[in-house]
Amino acid sequence: LGDRKPGDSGYMISLTILLVEDNPDDEILTVRELKKQSIVSEIIAVRDGVEALDYLFCKGQFASRDPRTFPTVVLLDLKLPKVDGFEVLRRIRADARTRHIPVVMLTSSDDQRDVIESYRLGANSYVCKPVSFDQFQEAVRHVQFYWLRLNVPPPSGES
Repeated sequence: LGDRKPGDSGYMISLTILLVEDNPDDEILTVRELKKQSIVSEIIAVRDGVEALDYLFCKGQFASRDPRTFPTVVLLDLKLPKVDGFEVLRRIRADARTRHIPVVMLTSSDDQRDVIESYRLGANSYVCKPVSFDQFQEAVRHVQFYWLRLNVPPPSGES
């Protein structure tokens, strides 16, 4: 980041994860594992693509959210009600305010077409949810460690 200070561009990033997950069990497991690591300052969990877009673009129930703050990373499921993960990813990448946000597809789909389409649309990573509880916990730990500790994001508000 050089001599830049956080927020120089008028946008800020805190250690926040936006979890977009429609399966309540997967949400509980993911949130529990994320909180265990004590890295994240906030986890925003939404259940469908409309809620995810509302959060990111400060609409609906999130209209009062500070429009200058964005999550550090979005963990995005593919198969979502209302608006699917592909469309959420499309809209994230189409907007200058959000295109810099890392998006990790965290999904049960191991279909190669889904992997290819996710990367084509600009996903930063694609992680298949493991079937076993222990493997699922380990996957979440690795995702969180990489994206919140090791990865250096671009200055917010820039692409």
